[in-house]
This record gives sequence, C-alpha cells and structure tokens, in this order.
Amino acid sequence: MKVVLLADVPSQGKKGALIEVSDGYARNYLFPKKLAQKADAKVLNDIAGQEQARLHRIEVEKATAAEISEKLKSVVVKVTAAAGDNGKLYGAVTSKEIAAALESQHAITIDKRKIDMPEPIKAFGTYEIPVKLYPEIPGTINLVVKEG
Repeated sequence: MKVVLLADVPSQGKKGALIEVSDGYARNYLFPKKLAQKADAKVLNDIAGQEQARLHRIEVEKATAAEISEKLKSVVVKVTAAAGDNGKLYGAVTSKEIAAALESQHAITIDKRKIDMPEPIKAFGTYEIPVKLYPEIPGTINLVVKEG
C-alpha cells in the first residue's frame, strides 16, 4: 500500500515522503497513530501544493534578505552611549540596541539574533558588524558609537 508520512517515522522516512508499506503495517500501526495517510490523488495534490508554497516562501525570504542587504550598504547607524572620565563606556552596546537603533533611524527591521557580534562593543568608534540575513546572503551594518 502506498502511504504518505505525516510525521518522521524511524526506518521508514521523513514527513511528506511517499513510501510503500504492507497493508497490515499501515492499518495497524501507521494509521491509528496518525503517522501516515493513504496516498490518493487529493493527498498527493496537497503535498505538491505545500511544496510549492514552501519554495515560494523561500524565494520571498531570499528576495527580502537581498533587499535588506542592499539597503544596509548605504546606511550608517548611530548609537550614543554614556562614558566615564577615562572615555570607556558604561556598560556596552549590544545587538539589541543596534537592532532598535536601525529600526528607529532607518525603518529596517532585523532580528537581534541575526546580528553576529561575538562580544558587545565597549568603546567609541566606527564598526562594521556582519549580519546573517539568509544562509547565502550576508549583510553588514555600519555602526558609529559616539558619546552622548
């Protein structure tokens, strides 16, 4: 019997896979546990539609990431921070502050987890901070930390 897996099944396949199993295995194990569904035309069309929707969503995400990457090239984000007598910052500039400044100054929304900072910035100056917009589409934020 041909079935479509609704969840990952060990030693059978991943979710969405079309596999051939014995009738008893399908009726007694896969169907009662809602791990599979009999493969008919409607189910196969649904799977094809879901795959097309997934591919379309990936294309839209790539296009959005490329657009944001282009915008970031011409943008300079300015962050002001308080400093002590010796010129060192109180605290540090974090990815959360950079994401908030980018959104407020240039209306570009980036998740703070995508900003790749190994450690917070603790000094004034100009920085180029890499951003992981999409796996093969990197970006760079030009950041100026000044005394405020």
